[in-house]
Amino acid sequence: MENIQQALDTHLISIAGVDITLGQVVSIPGFVVVGYLLVRWIVRITGGMMERRGINPDLIQVVQRGIMIVGLIVVFITTLDLLRIPLTAFAFVSGAVAIGVGFGAQNIINNFISGWILMWERPIRIGDYIELGDTQGTVEKINTRSTRIRRVDGVHMLVPNSRLLEDTVVNWTLVDKLLRSIVRVGVAYGSDVRKVEQALQEVVEAHEFILNDPGPEIIFEDFGDSALVFDVYFWVQSGGEKSARQIRSEIRFEIDRLFAENGIVIAFPQRDVHIDGVVSVRRE
Repeated sequence: MENIQQALDTHLISIAGVDITLGQVVSIPGFVVVGYLLVRWIVRITGGMMERRGINPDLIQVVQRGIMIVGLIVVFITTLDLLRIPLTAFAFVSGAVAIGVGFGAQNIINNFISGWILMWERPIRIGDYIELGDTQGTVEKINTRSTRIRRVDGVHMLVPNSRLLEDTVVNWTLVDKLLRSIVRVGVAYGSDVRKVEQALQEVVEAHEFILNDPGPEIIFEDFGDSALVFDVYFWVQSGGEKSARQIRSEIRFEIDRLFAENGIVIAFPQRDVHIDGVVSVRRE
């Protein structure tokens, strides 16, 4: 045992006048690993307790991130204390790191700060349906550097946090999930327009997801080139364009069925051809 203790007390290196022994080199990594695993366990337990209480996912993520940062700082300071290394020993290193960060990691810092702004101000939250440029999707996670968005085609996309603050973002569910949608249909000339209006009203009133307040509107929009154009406006509680598109599809199925039952013809483009002059017929 004495030989083992002597071996562990063997001097290896000095940092800022503090001797580092073999025993510290062997034990400190184990302490760091155990400390990191303990912090992760606390984060996971805290998140699970908050989820069971029905707390907002954005707040859960902020709390978990804060616990992780504080826990890692405690582990780091405790490790230095076990090594008996003062924090002042890292003054020069910290200055060099700060200079390097200032010149070479501006985008990383920008995205990091933007991530915290997104989590605190919450202009975009987990579960929101957003539109960024030509991309539409649901926000799944707001990370420190980037935000993960699941597009309507199922593809995951990582967007830098700074872009969500600097570019124009359409948040379909920022205040509520109310969404007005429209279905346009054209019927043949000569159709009974009041009968068409009644059929369209029946379709939208029968759909379970269409709201009565504000109620749907049937608008006789225009006399088109080949059709009498009707627009059906309605409001739904929607999580985004994907679910609204499904509702519009169901409405169109019902319109086609009800029009067929009532003898209403859905118009299609037609052209009249007039031939001027004399048509000669050659006979052999």
